[in-house]
Amino acid sequence: MKQYLTYDDVQILPKYSEIKHRSICNTETRITKNYKLDIPIVSSPMDTVTEYEMAYEMSRLGGMGIVHRFMSIEEQTKIINELNTHMVGAAIGVTGDFIERAYELINVGCPIICIDVAHGHHKLVKEAMRRLKNEIKGNVEILVGNIATKESARDLCEWGADGLRIGIGGGSLCSTRVQTGVGVPMVSSILDCVSVADDYDVPCMADGGIRSVGDVCKGLACGSDTIMLGSLLSGTKETPGSITKQGQWPNEVLQKKYRGSASLDSKIDRGEEKNVEGYSTTISYKGKVKRVISDIIDGIRSSMSYVGAESIIDYHSKAELIKITNAGIVEAKPHLL
Repeated sequence: MKQYLTYDDVQILPKYSEIKHRSICNTETRITKNYKLDIPIVSSPMDTVTEYEMAYEMSRLGGMGIVHRFMSIEEQTKIINELNTHMVGAAIGVTGDFIERAYELINVGCPIICIDVAHGHHKLVKEAMRRLKNEIKGNVEILVGNIATKESARDLCEWGADGLRIGIGGGSLCSTRVQTGVGVPMVSSILDCVSVADDYDVPCMADGGIRSVGDVCKGLACGSDTIMLGSLLSGTKETPGSITKQGQWPNEVLQKKYRGSASLDSKIDRGEEKNVEGYSTTISYKGKVKRVISDIIDGIRSSMSYVGAESIIDYHSKAELIKITNAGIVEAKPHLL
C-alpha cells in the first residue's frame, strides 16, 4: 500500500541562494494554458468567499477570484459584467442550466469558466466539457475540478481541460473524508496530478488543506501553479455577508459567516437537504483581504529566496520536499505559544 503525504508531513529543504532580497522574486504564474496572474493566489467559488468585492480586490492585487455559482444566472452575469475590465473567473455545475449559465457568462466576457464539482473525474464532467467545447463559441478557457489522482488528471487533460483544480476532502469545512472515507492527502495528490498535467502543458491549482502561509509555499513546491484559498480569506471585509457582533460592549467580537458549499446551511438556502458533506461556522473579522494577501506573498517570496528561485517555474525545479517525523512537526511550530 502506497504511503500518501500531506502538508504537515513535509518541509522544504533550504538550498544555496544568490537572491539578494525576496522582493526580486517574481510570483507571476499561469492559472490556465493562456491566462497569467501576477500572484499565484485564487479565491474559492464559495458563497461566503467570492462575489463582486472579493473578485475585484483579488484582481487588483494580481490574483483572481472565481465567482460562485450559487445564485441566479442573472446575478452571476451581472457581477462578471461589472468586472469586465478585470481578469475574473466564474463557476458552473454540470447539471440543470449549466450550459445556459456558461453561455451567458461567456457572452458578457468571462474569460475562465470553472467546472465546480466535488468529484471531477466523472462522466457528467466529461459530457459537460464536450458540450462546452462544441456548443459554445468564444475565447474562453475551462478550469476543471476537483480531482486527486494521476488517472483523473490524464483523463481531464485528454477531455480538453485548460487548467486542473486538485484536492478532494481537504477543505477546512469539508467532511467528505469523515463521512465517505474518500480523499487523498494533498502533497501526494498534487505531485501525482502535476506529473501528468506537465505532459499536456496544463497548469494545476491546489485547493484545500491550507492552514498557513507555509502550506501555500509547500503547495507551490509540489508543482502547483496556483493555490486556491477559502478559509484564509474568510472573515475579511471583501467576503459576502454582513459583520455581526457577539458579546457585550466593550468586549464585542466582530464575526462573519463562513460555510462549506456542501454544508446543510448552504444546501438549505438552495432548496437541497441531501448529501451534506460540510459544515458552517463564524470567523473572527479579519479586516481587508489586502493584509492577508500581503502576508502570503511575503511568505512565498521568502520561501523562494530560501531555495534560490527567482520565479515560480524556477521554484518548481529547485524546491525539494523532505519527509519529517511527528517530532519534526512539533519542532516546526513556535514552542512558547
